[in-house]
Amino acid sequence: MLLVKSYTKPVLYLIGINIIIKLLLAPLLELGNDEVYYWTYLLRPDWNYFDHPPMVGWMMRFFTFNGFWASEISLRLGSIVASALSTWFIFKIGKLLSSERLGWYAAILYSASIYTGFIAGFFVLPDSPQMPFWTGALYIMAHLMLRKSDENNWGIWLLLGLVIGLAALCKVHGLFLWVGFGLFILLQKRQWLSNPRLYVSAFITLLCLVPILYWNINYDFITYRFHSERVTNTGVQIDSFIQEIVGEFAYQNPIVFSLVWISVIFFAMRKFRFRQNRIGIWLLCMSLPMLLVFWGVALFNPTLPHWSGPAYIPLYFLVAGWFEIGKPNFFPLVFKLAIAMVAVVIVAATVAVKFSPVNFGSKSPNSYGEYCPTLDLSGWNKLGENFKAMVAEDVAKGEIKEGAVLLTNKWFPGGHLEFYVARPMGMPLIGIGELQDLHQFAWLNKERSPLQIGQDAYAIVPSNLPLNVVDAYGAYFTTVEKPEKLLQQRGGGVVRYFYVYKLKGCKRIPKPLIN
Repeated sequence: MLLVKSYTKPVLYLIGINIIIKLLLAPLLELGNDEVYYWTYLLRPDWNYFDHPPMVGWMMRFFTFNGFWASEISLRLGSIVASALSTWFIFKIGKLLSSERLGWYAAILYSASIYTGFIAGFFVLPDSPQMPFWTGALYIMAHLMLRKSDENNWGIWLLLGLVIGLAALCKVHGLFLWVGFGLFILLQKRQWLSNPRLYVSAFITLLCLVPILYWNINYDFITYRFHSERVTNTGVQIDSFIQEIVGEFAYQNPIVFSLVWISVIFFAMRKFRFRQNRIGIWLLCMSLPMLLVFWGVALFNPTLPHWSGPAYIPLYFLVAGWFEIGKPNFFPLVFKLAIAMVAVVIVAATVAVKFSPVNFGSKSPNSYGEYCPTLDLSGWNKLGENFKAMVAEDVAKGEIKEGAVLLTNKWFPGGHLEFYVARPMGMPLIGIGELQDLHQFAWLNKERSPLQIGQDAYAIVPSNLPLNVVDAYGAYFTTVEKPEKLLQQRGGGVVRYFYVYKLKGCKRIPKPLIN
């Protein structure tokens, strides 16, 4: 039995509950590897960065008041707000395609997906600001597709080009929005090919890409040379393809993933239809090309399952359309189970991060804690406090010169060392190593005073990220002392060690990695 006349309030309650839960959770979990790395984007404003376009940095800059309010909550606040806006767009799309009930179902699925609801909807990632632009672009497309009066509306077309351009300024694969929409136009709306508004809209998107192009011209297209090296294998790798599918199964939420592909099969078998045939074709066009591309890449190269995450968003409407043809049901049981699964995963993960007395990775003394995901989100704040006390004692005893710097050879744990250790102390962090390892830290080096002859330094090596400090830094210092060991304790057990090295007397200055 249908329990409500309007689904607007339930959607707003869904959004509000999500916001409250995420705000309560944000300060409980320290920032992860990617999150603290993207903090470096805020430290050095630029038109583009080594790994990604600038939008995630702009988002953090806005919500942290230009870095003045730097905390787990402030950095994640942009992602939480973006998720709320995206959920609202999903509801509005569903309402436009069919009804408020379809939009409500799609909004539940969006929230139940671990990728859209939590990974991109909570953590600081380029995907986070992209989601409202992605879903907003779908909403504009739906208007163009379903409302004849909008086809000749310059404002709608220009807005579409701008929104897709802004999606690409988050991650360049936002251009898949044009790929999918272009395919739909070829299949269903070929008359639009004579509409000048289409080409002006695409041109607006290209204008948005100018900052990315300008930066890469200045740096010899280093972003694309880096990413192209990740997809250069020529032999078929079944393992990486299986990992991609299994990753999508997990990231989408096993229940949501199953519902999506069952609905695709049922739609192909004509078990259900939308009020207009073009709706289903549009949804498939906005999803399948992107999925097929990343599945093809996964056949030859290792991939990450969140790369294809946005491709599932249009398919949520297929699931919603399938359920809409059934008996009116405010909150279907299987949707409740999907939400419950997310809740269980979040609670279990939070408890493990905060209280587990053991790490879930390597127990070897040489790599203790390696591959344990909970260590990315815990122990860093305490490390910063302990290290600050250690440095003060070393300086007081004359064991280290004042003005010592902290070193890193890789973007992880460099991001954590920057945010939780160096930043609170006002200690410069200097990257020494290869550009492919340091990423944005090579650019931060340009903003900071380089090592000076005779200067002392520290290196902190987490046991889960083993490093031979003598090999990495020994050529630049007269003496590398044996490390002191700091413990990360949790729930009464030791889950990781931090080895703190003192490097004395800089004798050689590393060459800058970029001009």
